[in-house]
Amino acid sequence: MKWYTNNAKDSDVVLSTRIRLARNLKNYPFPTKLNASAKMQVNELVRDVLIDENEKDLHYIVMQDLPSYQAVSLAEKHLISPEFASESTGRALILSDEEDISIMLCEEDHIRLQVIYPGLSLDEAFEKASELDKKLENSLEIAFDERIGYLTQCPTNLGTGMRASVMLHLPALSKSSAMARLASTVSKLGLTLRGAYGEGSEPVGDIYQLSNQVTLGISEEAAIKNLKSIAAQIVQQEKQARSAILKDDEMVDKIFRAYGILKSARMITCSEFTSLVSYARLGAAAGLIDIPLETLGKLLVEMQPATLNSITGKANTAQERDKIRAQKIREALK
Repeated sequence: MKWYTNNAKDSDVVLSTRIRLARNLKNYPFPTKLNASAKMQVNELVRDVLIDENEKDLHYIVMQDLPSYQAVSLAEKHLISPEFASESTGRALILSDEEDISIMLCEEDHIRLQVIYPGLSLDEAFEKASELDKKLENSLEIAFDERIGYLTQCPTNLGTGMRASVMLHLPALSKSSAMARLASTVSKLGLTLRGAYGEGSEPVGDIYQLSNQVTLGISEEAAIKNLKSIAAQIVQQEKQARSAILKDDEMVDKIFRAYGILKSARMITCSEFTSLVSYARLGAAAGLIDIPLETLGKLLVEMQPATLNSITGKANTAQERDKIRAQKIREALK
């Protein structure tokens, strides 16, 4: 179930849930110390464990075989990191048909196993990630220390090697200038609040990523419990803030103006679309405008530049993309 085309618990605020596990093979140096040939050996070892003749859902992709815009499109969908998309040598990806499983091979670590589900689905995503992790551990020697835990290239991932995160649409809290205070508060609770693409990224379209910071000296279950509790509180705060700002006629007017532009524009840039769709999503979640959240979720991903190129099968110019984007938005909102 693709996270951007399906709804789940609290999908009006929580776009997706992600569990990511960092793992390394015991008898190989970290990827930065491997040449391209050795990286491919690692990739194929993992491939042969996870994909067999009975596994029809998972597919092995050599990143050098993908056009650059297709690789960037995967990053736009949050299936791989932007850094993984930028350098393809010696790298491979295992991807499921529904894009709920995405495993980067020879990025910062040998294995970056990711499960991404719609809505607030931390327990379900962790269960699936653990299932795949056990399959790897049953067949491969994973680098593990009894005292420290899983060994990773970056010290900040030592221990569980797990990053759990939820992607949140927080237009009301953003517009009420609450985000700086909120980010400070969650940091004291072992969490971090960043832009949608993680560390170093800016929030765009009022979308934020909330994730655990601590991986050492804490169990996966405890980290998930903490994240789930804080995420639920933020969801409640956002809903309360929405009730307040939607009493403002000026805000309601902005929602309908955004909807009108999206339905009628003949050219629209990605940045303009991202801003407008945030208002439209707020209006749809409040029942002010009749658009399924699934429709807006799909547009949110598919109207990104590289994904538009992937849909059309060619590298369009910026102006061509602006025309195509506007046309597809009009068709989706009929």
